[in-house]
Amino acid sequence: MKTECIGDLVKLKGKTYPCTVSLTMDLVGGKWKAVILYHLMSGEKRYNELRKEMPSVTEMTLSLQLKQLESDGLVLRRSFGEKPPLKVIYSLTALGKSFIPVLEAIAAWGNEIALENGEFLTKSCC
Repeated sequence: MKTECIGDLVKLKGKTYPCTVSLTMDLVGGKWKAVILYHLMSGEKRYNELRKEMPSVTEMTLSLQLKQLESDGLVLRRSFGEKPPLKVIYSLTALGKSFIPVLEAIAAWGNEIALENGEFLTKSCC
């Protein structure tokens, strides 16, 4: 029996999943979550730094995705100062850092596909 199928269901933080793949995709799936985690791999970043590195994401989407990643324990949000404008810094938690090998594998696979079947147009990401 496969590891992800040891039990009938998987439960994490009050949510029930049919398997660990479903759990993983809930945490990092979608268009932007893995991209945000990828950009935080190199170290902590402010919100505007992330925006500049991902110009095609809307502010609302980035904000929502960061909140979800924080809520799921993958991203740490630290704010400095007591009144606006606050300095807010995002970084990976230990759980987020444990996903780095997966992000590296995804990036390597994407590079391979692009080299074999496509082309690189610019150096910027996302």
